[in-house]
Amino acid sequence: MAHGTAYRTSLGMSPYQIVFKKACHLSVEIKHKAYLAVKKSNMAYDQVGMERMLQLQELEELRLEAYENSRIYKQKVKQFHDNRILRKEFKVGQKVLLLYSRLKIIAGKLRSRWDRPFIITNVNGHQLKHFYEGSTPIVGEVDNISLLEPAKPNDTL
Repeated sequence: MAHGTAYRTSLGMSPYQIVFKKACHLSVEIKHKAYLAVKKSNMAYDQVGMERMLQLQELEELRLEAYENSRIYKQKVKQFHDNRILRKEFKVGQKVLLLYSRLKIIAGKLRSRWDRPFIITNVNGHQLKHFYEGSTPIVGEVDNISLLEPAKPNDTL
């Protein structure tokens, strides 16, 4: 019960309040349930109809308010996330590691997702990571690839 009655930051209210348009009163707080039931059932029918229409309007207002609060919350979270993204700048001639996107489903946790270092000939920074040379040089040739033209898949791997 406490899960549905707790205040949600993203909605600006509790889910219970959205559905029933009032704050939740736990059964411990209500001492005279029978009195409240009798009091509500003794209304005139035309008054009950008007009350029901008002309740529906208030419920719609609560839903719209929750929707607006959710939209504002999503905007704030998106802005926070976007501010924390670091933009990478790559230059021609720089060494980079290329994301190896053709990993098998069960590749193993310890297998690197980055392919050997390449030298940039054209700049298009998708699926790249800076390569920092350590004290041990890489043995073998370094391939030059163009990132502007899509590579054809090689099925022999």
